[in-house]
Amino acid sequence: MTDAITILTDSFGRIRDTVTSLLDGLTDEQLTYRPGGDGNPIVWLAWHLTRIQDDHIADAAGSDQVWTSAGWMDNFGLPLDHDETGYGMTSDEVSLVRGVSADQLVSYLTAVYDRTVEYLGTLTAADLDRVVDTRWDPPVTLGARLVSIIGDDLQHAGQIGYVRGLLPEPL
Repeated sequence: MTDAITILTDSFGRIRDTVTSLLDGLTDEQLTYRPGGDGNPIVWLAWHLTRIQDDHIADAAGSDQVWTSAGWMDNFGLPLDHDETGYGMTSDEVSLVRGVSADQLVSYLTAVYDRTVEYLGTLTAADLDRVVDTRWDPPVTLGARLVSIIGDDLQHAGQIGYVRGLLPEPL
């Protein structure tokens, strides 16, 4: 029988693999294409889904985010606060996420995935019942938080695929 930790690990791997595949071969111009003129571009979607995973896993693990501790914030050079994840950004703020290559996005995603898998490897099934957020009713358990990250990331991966399909030829 496959255990919950193995399933979670597989799910995070699928996110990494899907996003990596979708980013393959995209130019900077394609990464920043905004459907309808102000829709979320691929570069922002990939950055945001990775930032959320990084932020939430670090919070659950009680560790530093890869974004700051491994120098990704400096590597990307975005004019954003160090704790910005993209949640609730305005269209103008979304436009600040630019000048980042597909390779940089994949490398950051891979670093966050590696950290996620490392953390998952420390867990037991019983750990998934630990409450990690009491601001909700009912309180959020670690298992629910991990499933939420996976669900959100897969939605954004799907959005990347959709926007990629909308790219005008040639851009």
